[in-house]
Amino acid sequence: MMKKQLTAIFISLLFFQLSISAVEPMKPQEFKADIIIYGGTSAAITAAVQATRMKKTVIIVSPDRHLGGLSASGLGFTDTGNKGVIGGLAREFYHRVYLHYQDKQSWPWQQQTEYGNKGQGTPAIDGTDRTMWIFEPHVAEQIMEDFVKENTLKIYRDELLNRESGVLMKNGNILAITTLSGKKFIGKVFIDTTYEGDLMAAAKVSYHVGREANTTYGENWNGVQTLVFQHQHHFATKIDPYKIPGDKKSGLLAGISNETPSPNGTADDKLQAYCFRMCLTNVPENRVAFPKPDRYNLLDYELLVRVFNSGWKALFNKYDPLPNRKTDTNNHGPFSTDYIGMNYDYPEASYQRRKEIIAAHENYQKGLMYFMATDPRIPKDLQQQLNTWGLAKDEFKDNGNWPHQIYVREARRMIGAFVMSENEVLGKKEVPKPIGMGSYSLDSHHTQRYVTPEGYVQNEGDIGVKAPKPYGISYNAIVPKITECKNLLVPICISSSHIAYGSVRMEPVFMILGESAATAASLAIDNRTAVQEVNYNQLKTLLLKQKQTLNWNGKP
Repeated sequence: MMKKQLTAIFISLLFFQLSISAVEPMKPQEFKADIIIYGGTSAAITAAVQATRMKKTVIIVSPDRHLGGLSASGLGFTDTGNKGVIGGLAREFYHRVYLHYQDKQSWPWQQQTEYGNKGQGTPAIDGTDRTMWIFEPHVAEQIMEDFVKENTLKIYRDELLNRESGVLMKNGNILAITTLSGKKFIGKVFIDTTYEGDLMAAAKVSYHVGREANTTYGENWNGVQTLVFQHQHHFATKIDPYKIPGDKKSGLLAGISNETPSPNGTADDKLQAYCFRMCLTNVPENRVAFPKPDRYNLLDYELLVRVFNSGWKALFNKYDPLPNRKTDTNNHGPFSTDYIGMNYDYPEASYQRRKEIIAAHENYQKGLMYFMATDPRIPKDLQQQLNTWGLAKDEFKDNGNWPHQIYVREARRMIGAFVMSENEVLGKKEVPKPIGMGSYSLDSHHTQRYVTPEGYVQNEGDIGVKAPKPYGISYNAIVPKITECKNLLVPICISSSHIAYGSVRMEPVFMILGESAATAASLAIDNRTAVQEVNYNQLKTLLLKQKQTLNWNGKP
């Protein structure tokens, strides 16, 4: 009897405790560090490593489970420009890639001699930093995880910022951020290393989405660009846009907008297209056939049939070779992996809406590959060759061999005290307070697909203008205006025009700027100043000690 009574009392107390918990939720867990980094990208890792080297406590709050962003999600054929300006932790990353591929065990699907020395850089004078710029996705992710382990970095994964009320500010400083799970992270300086700029936006820092007019910053290549085709990703022949050729009443084919582009050089709120950088292989033992997506509609790819029928044959031109007979497969041609015009609301979208956009991109791209692999209207020789390829079985194993990260080529861009424009990228203007360098071309993918006045389909937005020499990236481009936020640095969604961002937005540059941001954050803490008031001479001295390149005279 006594045992039954005790059991009843215990159950009553348990239900009482549960009822109290339902009425009074637990207080959020609190975590403190000198520097709080929001993001799981390559910039997040280099920033965290550098903060640790500067003897600062640091926490990475990552919205992702997998670290490294695009560097670890298919973008293995690195867009570098001039490799001589890539120093510091970025160069250390690519040095570790080189070391990885010196091990014979790293070549299960291909002889190293067969691959050769593709993508390998020359060493520095002391011969200690031989680099390799081409790599498999899992190799990049492992290097990022090695950085984490070696530096004992604290990471909270799968933690999404509460974008509505999760940024606590006082007197222009962020005091803490809270995630949707209820965790609260308190710091002295914060670094936003997301591709979307979510922390920056939640802190009410000024930013821009879309393309500025050429007149805004005195540029030539910004805004709408209907008059140039610089990457050959346009429709080179006259292709009918209507479901029934010649019949406007039948409606437009999928993916074609019924809007007329604004005049050339004018502003709009459109974004260059996103895609997934697929890792494919033609090794039969490691190949997974292209899967049929959940939602598959033949009509989504009718326009592609017309492209092939026009005589287009350049299907495999961007199957860039990675080690072990794999590829970094990027968009190529007038109708390809870029899902043009389907990402406009992504930067400002809710997390749920972003999931929907990402799912739509995945569905489109999987459908594209499945369509080309199976539809009888695809040229037989191309289809046979395509079917020797498939998804790499040993990549992205927990995600159906599909990349973890969509390629967010551009989202929000901060409007800071200094805005990088094409004038700095093209060497027309000097850059104040450089903290790293870029060198890639002004590069933008297509932004919209429309019907020309003559009644044919065309793409718009593709730009590729070579930078004549490496250029500096200003410290003032990674900090907000001091009147908006005094303890935030933004090394990815930097203060830049759309077209200048087309050059800046390369993974090595993000690593460089992440490291520089952490160095500046440490100085701001040491000197108890706003990030905008960091002594540049002190910062420059430290960056040079870190083997960063800040100016270019023809030698690294």
